Amino acid sequence: MTGMRITSGLLAVATLSAATACTASDQAAHAKTPTGAVTSKHPTETVKPLLQRALPNVKGKTFTSMVVDFPPNARAVPHRHGKAFVYAYVLEGTVRSKLAGEPVRTYRQGGNWVERPGAHHVLTQNTSRTERAKLLVVYVSNTGDKLKVDDPRS
Repeated sequence: MTGMRITSGLLAVATLSAATACTASDQAAHAKTPTGAVTSKHPTETVKPLLQRALPNVKGKTFTSMVVDFPPNARAVPHRHGKAFVYAYVLEGTVRSKLAGEPVRTYRQGGNWVERPGAHHVLTQNTSRTERAKLLVVYVSNTGDKLKVDDPRS
């Protein structure tokens, strides 16, 4: 039953993405990507915006999707996604993740999780030293809000 709900959720995301697809130049002009480099002994992730659209039936909310690519042994700086609801789906590889107050979890290709608004993501890392890991990340946020704010002090 859970697998059917996840599949249905992914189908809904894919359908919404296809129905509201925009050109690459529109995406680049409107997508907000995390900025700011933080020095680390590990490589960090890169982000490829896919789609950003205002939700036509939910005033003040925006749907954003992106692919987050983790090179081998990469990890993200601890961060938050503001008031956004976040859904992450592992496209490739294996990712270790920890939200504040929750145990560390490992997600393999096809695994997924959600982050409630205001959650503190204290660990996101590619577990492999030789293979990439990629996530599809979907945000439902307040229009105009930053989608990621790093917290390197954690």
